[in-house]
Amino acid sequence: MPSLKDMRVRIAATKATQKITKAMQMVAASKLRRAQAAAEAARPYAQRMTKVLGNIAAAAGDLGAAPRLLVGTGEKIVRLYEQGAFDVCTLFFSRFRSVIAQIPTAQQIIPPVFEGDGGNDNGVVYEYEPDEDEILVELLPRNISVQIFRALLENAASFYGAQMTAMDNATRNAGEMIRKQTLTYNRTRQAMITKELIEIISGAEAV
Repeated sequence: MPSLKDMRVRIAATKATQKITKAMQMVAASKLRRAQAAAEAARPYAQRMTKVLGNIAAAAGDLGAAPRLLVGTGEKIVRLYEQGAFDVCTLFFSRFRSVIAQIPTAQQIIPPVFEGDGGNDNGVVYEYEPDEDEILVELLPRNISVQIFRALLENAASFYGAQMTAMDNATRNAGEMIRKQTLTYNRTRQAMITKELIEIISGAEAV
């Protein structure tokens, strides 16, 4: 059985760990607020960028002459660039929902996948100047940057949310360990005191 000194050392070590996890929880909570705000602010722009591209792509007509970033090469190989030909590229990230929920998300960015038919919602036909292909050449690379940046922001918020939850659980677990260790220490100490009293009383009676 561990000595009382060993028990005190263990309790002190657990309390020190609890202080560390509590501090890490507070730091994560502080960083989470900024990361969450940044991720939520980036979503509307990224979503609108995809919608605008979908509208332009739907109006482009002949996709045979469309930029490779829009149509790909048809090869199911994950690579960004090889001799000027782009293939299928999928972006994986954790979308932040809450401190206890981060959603694994896959988003194909080359060629981009548009929700619905890629057309506009109100049926209005637009004429573009310059033409659609020129606009796509400009916007498609920018869209990739926007979507990757948005994914990085989502990942950051998800990381701090998960870290905050993990450190909160660790702090609670440390508190429970301290309670149990202290209870064991007090019981052991009381038993030793009782034993010493019995020995003293027995010795006095023997005299």
